[in-house]
Amino acid sequence: MEIQYILELIGTFVFAISGALAVDEKDQDWFGAGFTGFVTAIGGGTLRDMLLGSYPLVWIGDVRFLYAIFAGIVFAAIFYKLLLRLRRTLSLFDTLGIALFTVVGTEKALSLGVDPVIAAIMGMFTAVMGGVIRDTLTNETPVIFQKEVYASACLAGAFMYIGLAHFDVQRTVAFLSSVILIIIIRLVAVKYNLSLPKFKRYN
Repeated sequence: MEIQYILELIGTFVFAISGALAVDEKDQDWFGAGFTGFVTAIGGGTLRDMLLGSYPLVWIGDVRFLYAIFAGIVFAAIFYKLLLRLRRTLSLFDTLGIALFTVVGTEKALSLGVDPVIAAIMGMFTAVMGGVIRDTLTNETPVIFQKEVYASACLAGAFMYIGLAHFDVQRTVAFLSSVILIIIIRLVAVKYNLSLPKFKRYN
């Protein structure tokens, strides 16, 4: 079983947890929490595959991804209080999800022969779009529209992976190094309240 496949399954599981926990304080039932977890887990990968013309969509072609989603939702329900505390500590599950999905999305785009810059963008889309859908469903402002280092952390990790692949670094090392970079950037940014410069118009 390849590292890419394992990371995508783990990322799917983690994002399902993130989505299910996002209904906290929304007084949702099991279906609401499950649906939010489901679309959070598949949203980015589905958009990526559609843009790249890769069919069947990854979660349709492999039922294990559905099992990972269901497992994440049930896991979130069983360990709800503990996970909620962890989620509020540096957005743990969202950070893990975007790190894993960025690298997986970048690798898949590269495997389909697209330009490396496009591959990095596809990696970012894979990582952030599930969260955008999650936040929209729960009436929250998506994180990418807030003053946080989020999508830019994904791009940094994606370009690091592309660079390491270019220099023929062992694949597993490249995967894990890029994932760790995204996690570090994201956690440091959240801990110290770092953000990119504000967009301004100059007339």
